[in-house]
Amino acid sequence: MSCQTKTACFFFWPEREHLRESVPLTFRIYFGKEVTVIIDCFEIFLERPSNLSARASTWSSYKHNNTVKYLIGITPQGVISYISEGWGGGLRVSDKYLVEHSDFLGKLDSGDIILADRGFNSDDSVGLFGCEIKYPVFTTGKNQLSGEEVEVTRRIANVGIHVERVIGSLRQKYSLLHSTIPIDYVITNSTVQVTTLDKIVLACCSLTNMCPSVVPFD
Repeated sequence: MSCQTKTACFFFWPEREHLRESVPLTFRIYFGKEVTVIIDCFEIFLERPSNLSARASTWSSYKHNNTVKYLIGITPQGVISYISEGWGGGLRVSDKYLVEHSDFLGKLDSGDIILADRGFNSDDSVGLFGCEIKYPVFTTGKNQLSGEEVEVTRRIANVGIHVERVIGSLRQKYSLLHSTIPIDYVITNSTVQVTTLDKIVLACCSLTNMCPSVVPFD
């Protein structure tokens, strides 16, 4: 039995009633009990593909390297509840693109609130599911934010940092996630539908969920 199979029970999308029974106080004060998930993306370095098309589709201008990109989601309690399959880190695969083209939206229930960073301007796609996405307010087109906008941005930043801490913990525990991955780890074919890297990332997320959360439960 593989590590992925053995740890599968530690990785799941929680039932709403169970999630809302234990929402940390900070989230309750700021957003009520409706926050279901905090999302972000992270990238893993990949060996330079020999194929020009693959090289272009995995080139991350942000990381200045070829990468595989993942969408990750955590509960307000700091448990990893979602990880996408890996996507090439090229320009086409923005944070918004990952939200809309992974299976993330299918996990949502009407009334859910998602917290995210500025790159996730997915209001329309999330709204189709009766949900709301909150992210820090832009100053684009205005000289300064209103007092209310500043407060909303501060609140989201205060709790949104938790997903960054979880990603940091994940990388710290499993050095493979901040190494350069062999190209063989991301190859699929007619008999291999899930890449080796996807299996590794899922197993690492499951094992991380077995450890004490880095998010304070206040």
